[in-house]
Amino acid sequence: MKTKRPVQPAALVLLLSTLNAQLSTCFAQGTLAPPGAPAPTMKTLTQVEPRTAITNSGAVTIFQPGSYYLTTNIAVNSGDAVTITTNGVKLDLNGFTISSTEVSPAGTGIMLSSGLRNITIANGFIQGGVTNNGGGVYSGSGFAYGIYYSGTPPVNVQVSRVSVSGCLYHGIYLNSFDSTVVESCTVRNAGSYGILAAIVRSSAAVQCGDEAIGGEQVSDCEGEVEGTGYGIYASGAQNCYGVSVHGPGVNAFTAQNCYGYGLANDNSYSGLYAENALNCSGSSNGSGVGVFAATALNCSGSSNSGDGVYANTALNCYGSSGSGDGVHVGYSAQNCIGGSNSGDGVHAFAMHNCYGWSQSAYGVYAYDLASLSYGFSTSGTGLRAFIANSCDGGGSPPLDVAHKYDMP
Repeated sequence: MKTKRPVQPAALVLLLSTLNAQLSTCFAQGTLAPPGAPAPTMKTLTQVEPRTAITNSGAVTIFQPGSYYLTTNIAVNSGDAVTITTNGVKLDLNGFTISSTEVSPAGTGIMLSSGLRNITIANGFIQGGVTNNGGGVYSGSGFAYGIYYSGTPPVNVQVSRVSVSGCLYHGIYLNSFDSTVVESCTVRNAGSYGILAAIVRSSAAVQCGDEAIGGEQVSDCEGEVEGTGYGIYASGAQNCYGVSVHGPGVNAFTAQNCYGYGLANDNSYSGLYAENALNCSGSSNGSGVGVFAATALNCSGSSNSGDGVYANTALNCYGSSGSGDGVHVGYSAQNCIGGSNSGDGVHAFAMHNCYGWSQSAYGVYAYDLASLSYGFSTSGTGLRAFIANSCDGGGSPPLDVAHKYDMP
């Protein structure tokens, strides 16, 4: 049997020497000194978006395209505060205020020259001293207009997060039929229009002398008029609230989830006026109609002396009135409820599954067919119809039917 011989010291020294020689050829022998500080890899704000600071506190004219921002408040005692004369301008008010003390207001906070395009204005305040003296009469010092234009209306304009107050005429007035957008803005104490643009979103205009908010598409807005005009005026109004002293609270071709209020008790304007009203409410404090629509769906309306809801077709609606009809429908009323003190509860050409009550007139009045309906009147007639199918009426007399057929 063979046995291993121990490694001799001399041989071990030779082996280790050979391994060290081989390992020394595997590693670089450069300097171990650390490199310098790393160079910056991110762009500066100026490199990302070159911006020009506006540092003076008096009137400013922007005549070169680019991005600008205020570094201080701007105050004038006459004329326009900021004038933009070129396309392609982005103006950041940077939280500062543009103001005027002009005794007879004629100037504008931000004036756009004729026919401009690609303009953005954001983040600040435009302030004058004009106030509402009651009855839609406005006076005081400051600006005539908050944001306005001269000559041809501008296009591709966006105004956001700007608050305007105390203007003798318009607050924010742009082109209402092209690519102009106003969002998250407020206007208070404007003697004429509050906000006018093609699209208005999430904004409010109150204590306006004429139209508070107008546009093609208006959503999530509040408009209140002290004089004669519309609280909200739009082709399409969604989730809006409008109040007017001497006009409709909301006037729209299509109104959805809106509320309109005609405030004065001496006017004949509707609370809400629309071609198509969906899930809307309206109220008139005078002789106007609460909700006036060609088609009313899931709506409610009330009026002091006019009709609560007046429509050509009404579905699932509720209306009440002091002396008008609760619900007055030119053609078809379905699943409607109406009440009136001295008018008819529900008044329609034909109705299905409706309920109406009246203090002294008809609870339910159908020119033609009433089916599955009930009417009640304290001192008048509960239900009157040319044809009544499965109907009932309470009152004195309870039922007045010209022709009644038993239909299955």
